[in-house]
Amino acid sequence: MRKLILPLIAAVVAALATTTAATADPGPVTVQDVRAADGCYTWGRSLGQGASGEDVRQLQIRVSGYPGYGGVLAIDGQFGPATAAAVTRFQQAYGLGADGIAGPQTFGKLYELQDDDCTPINFTYAELNRCNGDWSGGRVSAGQARANSLVVMWKLQALRHALGSRPLGVNSGFRSVACNNAAGGSANSRHMYGDSADLAAGSQGYCTIVRQARNHGFTEILGPGYPGHDDHVHVAQGTGRFWSAPGCGV
Repeated sequence: MRKLILPLIAAVVAALATTTAATADPGPVTVQDVRAADGCYTWGRSLGQGASGEDVRQLQIRVSGYPGYGGVLAIDGQFGPATAAAVTRFQQAYGLGADGIAGPQTFGKLYELQDDDCTPINFTYAELNRCNGDWSGGRVSAGQARANSLVVMWKLQALRHALGSRPLGVNSGFRSVACNNAAGGSANSRHMYGDSADLAAGSQGYCTIVRQARNHGFTEILGPGYPGHDDHVHVAQGTGRFWSAPGCGV
C-alpha cells in the first residue's frame, strides 16, 4: 500500500510547498489531502488551539517528542499552548511553515513518517517487544503497554531526527515481569510498563544520545556513570524526572 501512497503524498507536499513554503500551514484539509493518507490514520480537519477530540490525541502522540527541554506533552486530546508549541517545534525540525497549526503540510509530513500500523518508519513494535508476542504479563494491561510503546517510538523518532537521522538501535523495550526478572531488571523498572527503551551507542555515542534525549519528552534518562548503564542509554516516560549519566555530565 505504501508504494502506491507515497507518490501521492509527495505530490501533495510538493504542491503545498510552492504556495505556502515556510510561511504557514493553513486549513481546511482538502479532499486531496485526505486521499494522501496512508493506512494508519487520516486527519479530516486542520487543528489549532481550542480544538479537541481523537484527532488531536493522535496528533499529540506523533509530536510527543517535541515538548522542549525537560518537557512532557500531555496526550489528552486537548489542543492547548503546549501542543501548539510542540507542533511548532515539529514544523521547524522538518523545515515547514512554523505556525503551530496542524494542517496539510504538517499532516503530509506525518503521513510520510508513519507506517500503516501507526509506528514511525524507523521503529517497529517488534523492536520494542522482544519478550513475548502479546504484550502481556507487565505492570499494566497488554493494550496499555503496547500503547505506551507507540508513544516511546514517536519520541525516539524525534530523537533520531535530531541526531542527524542516523540509526538508533533499541536493545530492550517492553518486558513482562518474568522477562524483567530474567534480565536482572529492577523491581520498579519502567520496562514493565512498555514506556521505556534501552539504546545502543550507534555512531552517535552514548553521551550525545543522553544529552539530546532531554529535549524529547523522556522523564527518565540513565547512562554512563549511573550504576549498570555504562553500556547503554535508558530512556523512559515515567512519573517525575530522574536524569543521571555522570559520565556525560548529566
